[in-house]
Amino acid sequence: MTGANGDADDVARAPWIPGPRRAADDHADLENPFVGPEPEPEAEPEVPVLTHGVLKSLLGAWALSACSAGETQAVEDHLTACAPCADEALRLRDAVALLHEDRDLDLDPLLRSRVLENCLGRRPARIPIPDWVTPYDAETARLDALLRDIGESEWHAPVRLKWYEEDRIVRRKATVAGVIGHLLAVDGLVSAALGLDDPLGAGTPELSPSERTEAFWAGLDRPPNRWLRGPWREQSHTLIRTVSFAGRGVADLTVTYKDFALPLRDSLLERAFECWVHADDIANAVAYPYAPPSGAHLHDMIDLAARLLPAALAGRRRTGLAAPARHLVTAGAPGRSLHLEVEGAGGGHWYIALDSPAAIGSPERAVAQVAMDGVEFCQLVAGHISPEEAAAGQDGDREAIRDVLSAAASLSRL
Repeated sequence: MTGANGDADDVARAPWIPGPRRAADDHADLENPFVGPEPEPEAEPEVPVLTHGVLKSLLGAWALSACSAGETQAVEDHLTACAPCADEALRLRDAVALLHEDRDLDLDPLLRSRVLENCLGRRPARIPIPDWVTPYDAETARLDALLRDIGESEWHAPVRLKWYEEDRIVRRKATVAGVIGHLLAVDGLVSAALGLDDPLGAGTPELSPSERTEAFWAGLDRPPNRWLRGPWREQSHTLIRTVSFAGRGVADLTVTYKDFALPLRDSLLERAFECWVHADDIANAVAYPYAPPSGAHLHDMIDLAARLLPAALAGRRRTGLAAPARHLVTAGAPGRSLHLEVEGAGGGHWYIALDSPAAIGSPERAVAQVAMDGVEFCQLVAGHISPEEAAAGQDGDREAIRDVLSAAASLSRL
């Protein structure tokens, strides 16, 4: 057998290259692979004698598994003796493999938004969901889809909740069902602000999110189970529906968390953030893959944390947990700042005022810079990693960097 140009120098003994694997028959009976008597073994194919040019022209059909059995055998026999054709066959086989992506049984996480966008484009909603509510709508829908997929026993799977308190990571044991009860109880703060039913019952005194959770767990007359999915899902749907019908002014309604308060717009964004964090906790507990929020929603969550950092830093300073202010300025004036650069999907640039929450962060007054991945920054804000564990790129005033990272972790709670 000669090479491509008939030169003896092109002839080489190449390793045998197996043919491309044929596609599985999607309609095969997987329970009973043989219907009727077992088929007799196939006869050996008749291998035709073909010239080098013909064999080379069959390489494309061979890569696509379109050759007859005899032609396939002839091509593969030829590939063991002809190095140029073997190289070409490998390139063609790799190219064909790129045309057949592995199928994933999990739905594309963006499928829901694309379907809704297409539907609303054809027929706009009479009462649309406000843009600032969509992160909460998306994260509660994603968590509900996860809960729908897990089995009865997995509702009792142990979940280790973590947050940062008194400059250390605190842990609390719970179950998947217990986490849903926690989300139900704390979302009740938003329900109460809107005049809706409180899951803790009418007349519940003002409690912090942690206190509400402990009170809800203690008040259950049976161990939490999958039955909590219904009340939690109904409450989230009612919140979204009520806010959508309420109009624009409702965005500035105050939601009180006992020790602090947020406008409803930020409160629902904070609830979306916590829903994602705890959905990830649940997914880890049941060994289920779970992706971060979309880039736009992740950006909004990071922006909320960045806006809360100056007040959190001032609170830590009052209790002696942060360094004293160095250069006080009048309210609304640019002050000493830290440049927070968040990379990846949802990232951006923020300038955190260091000496007063009333000051304005300013690039010209930046004394330090921290660069972090977006998801890792959110893990820090959630208290899942400590400031020391955060793999941040740091430059400038080390004291300011330590204070801001610690303030970010202090935003977490049960």
